[in-house]
Amino acid sequence: MTHQDGVAIVTLRNPPNNHLGLAAITALGDAFDSVDHNPALRAILLRSEGRVFCAGADLVHANPVAEPLPAGARSPFYLAAARLFGVATPMVAAIQGAAVGAGLGLALAADFRVASPEARFVANFVKLGLHPGFGISAVLERVIGRQRAAMMLLTGRRIRGQDAERWGLVDQLVPAEELDDAALALAREIAAGAPLAVASTRRTLRGDLRALVEAATDHELAEQAVLMQTEDFAEGVRAVTERRPGRFVGR
Repeated sequence: MTHQDGVAIVTLRNPPNNHLGLAAITALGDAFDSVDHNPALRAILLRSEGRVFCAGADLVHANPVAEPLPAGARSPFYLAAARLFGVATPMVAAIQGAAVGAGLGLALAADFRVASPEARFVANFVKLGLHPGFGISAVLERVIGRQRAAMMLLTGRRIRGQDAERWGLVDQLVPAEELDDAALALAREIAAGAPLAVASTRRTLRGDLRALVEAATDHELAEQAVLMQTEDFAEGVRAVTERRPGRFVGR
């Protein structure tokens, strides 16, 4: 993490695709907490390295929600995810490439998203034979409305940068070479405001988003636990690995 003009710049580095596991989102949460406790830092710029913003959880090699839990226990991965939505400092995300699954969820944790035309937003859970996770089932519709959220979640289609801007999923679309500067400029603009007023206004607008995500992920995990035992989920993971459409049978 670095900082500039009151803005903390937090960079996700997990090449090649910036997959999210428990360690990665815990590190992000720790970074956000450190910003929240530093009054000199008044905004966050969340960015990532490489061509992909975040390809989500690695369901093929290290599925973070596959481990069985004791009755009534919450998923450590989803508790760590909900923590990201509880950040108190305003956040701008710079999206340079694909934001897939949990990567879309990470982008939704920010207050604003600045993207390049190459950005892609994908909630591909149904193509994996899985229920949405990471709180997306609750948060996405707050940003783009119920119908468009349903379109993304029930089709799993990719939403390109231009369409994402038209839908309100992206707040500013800029050429790739201008992305970091534009996102930093927006974060600086927020940081220049009166901090108590910015914090007060944001609390009113955002509400208790962490609690909403915690409740949503409890339900999401229960649905995922059932679906991960199905033939369709096994086929969905194979299909994604082999880069082909899934051949689903409904069991």
